[in-house]
Amino acid sequence: MPEAQYTIRAVPAAVDRALRRRAKEEEKSLNTVAVEALARGLELDAQPREHTDLDALIGSWQPDPAFDRAVAEFSKVDEDAWK
Repeated sequence: MPEAQYTIRAVPAAVDRALRRRAKEEEKSLNTVAVEALARGLELDAQPREHTDLDALIGSWQPDPAFDRAVAEFSKVDEDAWK
């Protein structure tokens, strides 16, 4: 389905200012910011959210003896370095 076009009337001044401010801050077009705001308001994702946490990795660890051997040196303390 082709993308639709809308004309939205009677946009409150506060909404207009907020959209324009965000567009400027994010260096995006007013249209892009408005579509993203509509999508968020409808609980849709206009673009996938970028997650910066590591929650997706919880419980995914797989034992790897080669990795354990490779990092074993990091567990050793150099006594001379601590004098």
